[in-house]
Amino acid sequence: MKTNSRHAADVMTTAIAPAIWGSTYFVTTSFLPQGYPLTSAMLRALPAGLLLLLIVRKLPAGSWWGRAFILGALNFSFFWAMLFVSAYRLPGGVAATVGAVQPLIVIALSRLFLGKPIRFMAVAAGLIGMAGVALLVLTPNAALDPVGVAAGLAGAVSMAFGTVLTRHWQPPVSSLTFTSWQLTAGGILLVPAAFFLEPTLPMPTLANILGIAWLGLVGAAFTYILWFRGLSRIEPSAAASLGFLSPLVATLLGWLALGQSLTPTQISGFAMVLFSVWLSQRSLMPKASVLMPTRPGASPAPASRQA
Repeated sequence: MKTNSRHAADVMTTAIAPAIWGSTYFVTTSFLPQGYPLTSAMLRALPAGLLLLLIVRKLPAGSWWGRAFILGALNFSFFWAMLFVSAYRLPGGVAATVGAVQPLIVIALSRLFLGKPIRFMAVAAGLIGMAGVALLVLTPNAALDPVGVAAGLAGAVSMAFGTVLTRHWQPPVSSLTFTSWQLTAGGILLVPAAFFLEPTLPMPTLANILGIAWLGLVGAAFTYILWFRGLSRIEPSAAASLGFLSPLVATLLGWLALGQSLTPTQISGFAMVLFSVWLSQRSLMPKASVLMPTRPGASPAPASRQA
């Protein structure tokens, strides 16, 4: 039972990260200058990474230099770049639905790199979650752009590889230090892309500064500490399924802050997303040890059961 309680606590703590990520679209469209996706991504990653590095005062050693940059590219640089391309070329609902394929990719990669079995319930949960996101955010007039769809899929694959490799490599440092390495590496990789591919950022307004501060300090530094901590404790597939909470929170913020309406179809999608997250966690819950009764006078024999 203690195993299940710890697992539930780890899942709920990890879920805070994708829930906060759901605010990214609202903050980006309401507070940041439009047309600077790479610059915004760089400003979100690099200052937060450097701040955390100043706190931990610990640099990678040996092979972890290369791993930090690989993971920084997968989890931040390439992922955020593809995410912005997808968001600019696709309606938000289409982009979110394409990105929702990530948990299914994580299931396949976990089998390939970690030897984890593919559970039918986990796959079913991923499909239900995708359908729920589609009902939640898609509109009847949503258009498909091939480049946007390709970018969305590439971003989902990038984040999925980053999720699985984070668990596979098991960093020998705290989540705080590990987050500082990746954010700094990802931000450094974004500097030349932002410099050469985008115009100079205009003088930021107070709203711009507040938006970047939220995305960097809360939406990157704080949340990724929780995310990488979670990946060290729960199954990558269980963590990836929590990503369905992002479009759910984004829709709720649109309803609360922007006065958008919730249709019966969206409410159905809302329920499907929550059920998908529950089903995924249920299917991936670790086995707990219980004591089986034996003959009188003998010591209880431990056995395992699916919690």
